[in-house]
Amino acid sequence: MTKSNHLISSIMFIEIKKAEYLDEYRLRLWFNNGVVKDVDLSDSLKGNVFVPLQDKEFFKRFTIRFNTIEWENGADFAPEYLYEKGVAVYEPHETASNFAAEDPTPYNSEQ
Repeated sequence: MTKSNHLISSIMFIEIKKAEYLDEYRLRLWFNNGVVKDVDLSDSLKGNVFVPLQDKEFFKRFTIRFNTIEWENGADFAPEYLYEKGVAVYEPHETASNFAAEDPTPYNSEQ
């Protein structure tokens, strides 16, 4: 299990706290678990509601609403989808207690 998957599994609801346009159809997203990911949506703009987003000027005009990104035509993506699709650019460091809980090495009291 990767660190980012571990962090998403420990939070009941994943939410987008901040979003920034990068280029083309890429966004940088800040999630409520501290992870920051770059998401390329170029291959996700299929279906009638997403056709307007193929215009890059329209694509740039998103807001954060209901804990995810949304465009003025009502198009949006589930934050969980964006989290899974994104590539992490920052992940918070795990605490020592998290590492101890995941350490598969059995404790040997005779050492």
